[in-house]
Amino acid sequence: MRVITQQRLGGPEVLTIVDAPEPQPLPTEVLVRVKAIGLNPLEALVRAGEFPPLLGRPPFVLGWDISGVVEEGSLTYRFRPGDEVFGMPLFPRAASAYAEVVSAPALHLVRKPASLSHVEASALPVVGLTAWQGLVDLGGVREGDRVLVHGGGGGVGHVAIQIAKALGAHVIATASGSKRTFVEGFGADEVIDYTAVDFAEAVRDIDVVLDTIGGDTVERSLEVLRPGGHLVTAVAEGDTELVAKYEAAGMRFSGIAVDPDPVALRGLVELVEQGRLRVHVQETFPFERVADAHRLLDGGHLQGKLVLTI
Repeated sequence: MRVITQQRLGGPEVLTIVDAPEPQPLPTEVLVRVKAIGLNPLEALVRAGEFPPLLGRPPFVLGWDISGVVEEGSLTYRFRPGDEVFGMPLFPRAASAYAEVVSAPALHLVRKPASLSHVEASALPVVGLTAWQGLVDLGGVREGDRVLVHGGGGGVGHVAIQIAKALGAHVIATASGSKRTFVEGFGADEVIDYTAVDFAEAVRDIDVVLDTIGGDTVERSLEVLRPGGHLVTAVAEGDTELVAKYEAAGMRFSGIAVDPDPVALRGLVELVEQGRLRVHVQETFPFERVADAHRLLDGGHLQGKLVLTI
C-alpha cells in the first residue's frame, strides 16, 4: 500500500508518498480500505514540529479522520467485510491514517450512513467529536441556553453551531464578515464580525462559550458569561492562570481533549440522519496532492474542512 510519511519536521514539502506493508489488525481491530481522509489544522502543527508531544520525532505518518470499507477483522463482532465505516481511531496516539489501508480498533468506528459520502464522513469525526464533547458532555447545553461559538466558520465551529441548535440553544457565532452568509447557513441566530466588532461589547448573558481560537479571546470571553457560565476551549486547556481567573470569578473553565467516543459518533450520525447536521468540505485533493492541501491548512481561515481522496 501507499502511505504519506515524513522523515523530518518542516513545511508541506516534507510529506512524501512511499510504499509500505499493509498493517495487520490486532485482536478487536479491523482493516479498513480507506476512501477518504479528513485533514485537520493540528496535523499541520505536528508536521512542522509545533505540537511535538503527540507523535514524537519523525519518521511518522499523520492523520486520524478516515472513511472507508472494512476488509477484515480480528476477534471482533462489530463489523463484517464490506461494511462502510468512519471514525477517528486511536487519537491522540498515532493512527497513521494518511494511508490506503488503516488498522483501527472496531470500537473507534461506526457505520457510515448512506446519506453521507465517504468524503463527507471523513471530514466529520475530529470536528464533530470536539464540538459534541464540548457542548454536550462538558458544556451540558440545554434548550434555551445562549451559546457563543468562536470561529463559527471553521471546521469545529460550523459543526458546533448545528449541534447547539439541535439542542435548542440560541447560537451566536463569531466570524469574519466574508463568512457571515456561510455561518448563517448553518443556523447561527446571530453573527458577530470580529474584524469590525468587539464581541465582548456586543453580547452578554452567555451560558456556554465554545472557543476554537485561543489567545486573548479566551480571557475576554469571561466578560460575556452570565454568573456561573462555562467556557469550554479546544486550544487553551492547559492555561492554569486562566483556570484560576475563571474560578475566582465564579465561572467554570473546561478544556477539550477529544477522544474516540463511539457513543458521541453515533449521536452525530443520528443528527445527520435527521437532516440536522451536515459537514462542509471546502476542497478535496487527490492523495498525491497532500502537500498542496497542507499549504491551505497552513494558510488558515478555511471554511469547513479539507479532504484527501483515494
